[in-house]
Amino acid sequence: MTTGSDRPRNIAIGVAAVVATVFAMAFADAIVKFASARFPLWQIFVLRSLLSVPMLAAALACASGGAEPRWRISGWVWLRSLLLTLMYVAIYAAAPILSLSTIAAALYLGPLFIALFSAFLIGEPVGARRWAALAIGFAGVLISLRPASDSFSLAALIPMIAALLYALAAVLTRAKCQNERPMTLALALNLCLLATGAVVSAALLAFPPAAAPTYPFLLGPWIAMGTGEWRVVVTLAVLIVGIGVGLAKAYQSAPPAIVATFDYCYLPFAALWSFVFFAEMPDAATALGMLLIAGGGIIAVGRRPGSA
Repeated sequence: MTTGSDRPRNIAIGVAAVVATVFAMAFADAIVKFASARFPLWQIFVLRSLLSVPMLAAALACASGGAEPRWRISGWVWLRSLLLTLMYVAIYAAAPILSLSTIAAALYLGPLFIALFSAFLIGEPVGARRWAALAIGFAGVLISLRPASDSFSLAALIPMIAALLYALAAVLTRAKCQNERPMTLALALNLCLLATGAVVSAALLAFPPAAAPTYPFLLGPWIAMGTGEWRVVVTLAVLIVGIGVGLAKAYQSAPPAIVATFDYCYLPFAALWSFVFFAEMPDAATALGMLLIAGGGIIAVGRRPGSA
């Protein structure tokens, strides 16, 4: 496996890409949470991807500059796509139950996982300062989620699983998908989302579960599409194209441990969209946890002469 020092770095591009991407991710997650009361997840997966796949295929063809585009997708790219698809399922499974702020706090375990995997799987240096920053961020996660309190919900474990899957996909992007075009990675992701949505939709149609009325977002049948529903799908299709390309570009451009420290930007973005869509404000403990998480991110990216 390629060592960390052998991979090219463009930290400015990586950071800019991940900040823009998590802004779009928080917006898309808020839209899905807003639509979850009436819109089954698998219908969103299928219809969104039916729109985004042609957009990505056309963009990939145009980016080839007249040459024949490379349509072959490697096994590593498919594995990355599967990990991210499962990540989305985990996030969206928690969306009808938890606030976006709670989901965001749980997802911040992702940078800790990324640092661990980067150090032990692909040899990317992390450094004592970033380990300390990640520890501060983890303390913020614990304060936000309050696992020892009566208010803690076991549903918060679901986005923690999403954080683990995200970390594996991020490290895999850096280690095995370094030379893939970001649009190729985004195309593979959307094809995987499309296939997953179609397979689960067919299974639910053939074997309708008795619990469907209790949890229609994951188990319910497709609904009739009106103007409002199509507006949601089109918006999500545009967002997933940008998210897919931006996420790939970020983790191709800079070491995962550096890029991951900017994932904390998801927290204020999630709080913003929670307020805009649901008039939800984080309580004092959640706000304190967010400040610690953000502080950890700031410490992690601060550079001193000669520092790692």
